[in-house]
Amino acid sequence: MGINRGGKGEALRASLWFWPAVAAAGSLVVTMLLMTVRPEPGTAWATVVWPGGSDAASTMLQVVATSIMTATTLTFSLTVVALQLASQQFSPRLLREFARDPKTQIVLAVLISTFVISVTGLRGMGSETPLPVLVPTLALVMGLTSAGALVMFLGHIVRSLRVDSMMVTVHQEAAATVAEAYPDYDDHSKDPSPELPGPEGGTLLYSSRSGFIQAVRPSPLVEGCAEHGLFFRLGIRPGDHVAAGAPIGSAWAVEGSPAADAEALEAAVEEAVEMGFERTLEHDAALGLRQLTDIAVKAISPGINDPITAAHAIGYCTDLIARLQHRKLGPQQHVDGQGIVRLVTPDRDHRYYLDLVCAPVRRYGAGEPLVLTALLRMLRACAATARDDSQRTEIARQTELILQTMDPGLIDADAEEIRDFARRIELALAGDLDGAFRDRAGETRSV
Repeated sequence: MGINRGGKGEALRASLWFWPAVAAAGSLVVTMLLMTVRPEPGTAWATVVWPGGSDAASTMLQVVATSIMTATTLTFSLTVVALQLASQQFSPRLLREFARDPKTQIVLAVLISTFVISVTGLRGMGSETPLPVLVPTLALVMGLTSAGALVMFLGHIVRSLRVDSMMVTVHQEAAATVAEAYPDYDDHSKDPSPELPGPEGGTLLYSSRSGFIQAVRPSPLVEGCAEHGLFFRLGIRPGDHVAAGAPIGSAWAVEGSPAADAEALEAAVEEAVEMGFERTLEHDAALGLRQLTDIAVKAISPGINDPITAAHAIGYCTDLIARLQHRKLGPQQHVDGQGIVRLVTPDRDHRYYLDLVCAPVRRYGAGEPLVLTALLRMLRACAATARDDSQRTEIARQTELILQTMDPGLIDADAEEIRDFARRIELALAGDLDGAFRDRAGETRSV
């Protein structure tokens, strides 16, 4: 089976070169067109546009080209160093967000365009022909614009490299993905019917490539199944890593017998499933929680020792988990135009998302009360907004795991604070929110 290596639109958005290249090509075309406008010396409007001569224009273009290239090289070299430090201190999975940053792409496009205009304009500078006055004027305007863009970019990169800014960006994108990927909690229209075939049996389809699943679009698969009279259970979801030769789903004939011609779905799977070398946030809500958890784990590492940042990262996870609790998680079924179920796509459940956040943080932060209480505050908030008994059971399970993981070497006062938060979670699960939340909000609690 062939799988797309990634969405074209997302790939272009994540690349740092595309829009600067487009801007450079456009600047080249515009400059070549403006070079054809050569008014005779002494023309009134030409004197207003560029009062200097050819020598002044050539000197100005050379200065702009040299200065822009020097400034661009220095600025982005320092940026690369800063990003490297950020990846080591926070998470390497955050670097992709900087490449996607539209402000960074705009600034680079302005700088490259200015350089292209200046270098191209030098070709039209000569004493034998009238001066193309619009070209040096455009280069002057772009040079001033570039200076402002550089100042703006330096301020922007300083803000972007703050860990709080990183967490806000990840949280916003993950929240948008949650809203898009999952229906409301009370929407049961996509709940799989128990009469559907599988998950055992059927005819397997295999992947011919390796990589991360970046997106799954059900429509092509539904249409392909309807065309060939098949029902298909997809076994992969965004965020999964697939190895070449691994099964990615099973197909049945509509009446329930194993489908012998499942290969007919290969083209539909290729269109529906996008694969790349890295995970993306567009269809993978778990990646946002993974990035925030990375920040928390890095913050409590021995080389950094910043539990406050870990607690803040867990706070952002709290909101995402609460949003997920109000969504219908798990597998979804998809029907064709005739109302026949043609496809079931898997997805992650409530336990997976809680484990994703709680498991690594409680293991690495077992000896830090501030981090453990932050996790328990998250579970208390989740208990207050839980929608069903299965969610409450999982919250109680995570609470017990934290108590079991807690470092036995903690002093009694710290251990008692952690156990007190666990009791407050029990109160929240029992519906006593007043008793559960009657304490000081923040990173520590005063009795």
